[in-house]
Amino acid sequence: MRLVMASANPHKVEEISNILVGCRIDERPKGLADIEENAETLEGNAHLKATAVCNFSGDAAVADDTGLEVDYLNGLPGVRSARFAGEGATDVDNLMKLLKALEGVPEDQRTARFRTVAMVVFPDKSVLSAQGVVEGFISRLPRGEKGFGYDSIFVPVEGDGRSFAEMASEEKQLISHRGRAFRQLALSLSAKF
Repeated sequence: MRLVMASANPHKVEEISNILVGCRIDERPKGLADIEENAETLEGNAHLKATAVCNFSGDAAVADDTGLEVDYLNGLPGVRSARFAGEGATDVDNLMKLLKALEGVPEDQRTARFRTVAMVVFPDKSVLSAQGVVEGFISRLPRGEKGFGYDSIFVPVEGDGRSFAEMASEEKQLISHRGRAFRQLALSLSAKF
């Protein structure tokens, strides 16, 4: 099966391609304008992105949206995770704003989860979607050099105390939100085709 990727993020593209091994993943089409992610939910943003790519390319398109939900912050940054420190913010800007918001917060109140919605939109407008969640907590300082986004401050409960950024890519994929969402999506695609 051929899918066109909505994301231009090379880290995401690599992760997703490694999971959807039975699919041919084509790069995001050149010439496609930026897609405004203005939905109120992860599902809505994934749908916006996949639909735009599908309409532009004429082929089935795959997209995802991920949010980091911090309990102490009532679920923030959530759907605004990539823009937590404002439009055009870098990963470091977002991470530093989050750490500042949690300054002085005790360990037992730093619980959080990563949630990913993965979605394929087909030319006939049908949709397949899946969700992946991983529980964890926010560390006080960044740790590790791997990964991207908030990986250096997110410590999964199911792990061994290391942040996502301290894990090898293969280790992270086994328990990550994105890995779970795309493995579930792969099962749904297999069942459909």
